[in-house]
Amino acid sequence: MKIGGVEVNGPNEEILVLPRLDQDIVIRARAVSDMTGFEAVAKVPKAPGKYTKNGFEPTLDDVTYLQKVEQFNSLRMAYMILRSLEPSEIEWENVDMENPKTWLKWDEELRASGLSDIEINRIVMCVMQANSLDESKLQQAREVFLLGLEVEGKSISGHQIAPESTPSGEPAPDSESDPQA
Repeated sequence: MKIGGVEVNGPNEEILVLPRLDQDIVIRARAVSDMTGFEAVAKVPKAPGKYTKNGFEPTLDDVTYLQKVEQFNSLRMAYMILRSLEPSEIEWENVDMENPKTWLKWDEELRASGLSDIEINRIVMCVMQANSLDESKLQQAREVFLLGLEVEGKSISGHQIAPESTPSGEPAPDSESDPQA
C-alpha cells in the first residue's frame, strides 16, 4: 500500500542501545498493530450494579471491580511490552507468550538478568515511543516534509539558463554584454 506515493511497510520501530563493557545490548521495540491475541484471552471487566427504574446502573467504585480493572490493564500493558519486544529476540526463561499467567513476570526477569531499574524504565519508554505518536515526532516529520517541498520547488521554478531565442524568434539579450538586461 502507498500513501501519497510513499510505501507503508509496517509498524513503527524504535531502537535502544544499552551500553555494556563487552558488548552493547540492542533493544528493538515495534509498535503492536493488532491486539486480537490479547483480546482472545482477556475480557474487559464488567462493573457490578443493579437494575433500577432507569435501567442498569453500574457500581464503578466497587473494590473488586477496580481490582479487576487494574489487573486487566497490567496484563494488557505486559502483552504490549512483550509483543513490542519480539524483534529483540529476548529468550525469556519465565515468560511464555502462550501462557498469560506468566506475562506479568517480564520486569522481574529483566531485573534478574542484571538490568537496572533505570534500564528497564528506558526499555518501557522505548516500547511506549514505538507505540505512540507524540507532538515532537509529528513536528519533525512536518519539517522534513516541508523542507522536501522547498527543495523540490527550487529545482523546478523556472529556467536556470537564458533561452537561445525569444518566442518572436529574435536572439535573447546576453546579460553579460547588454547593460540593459
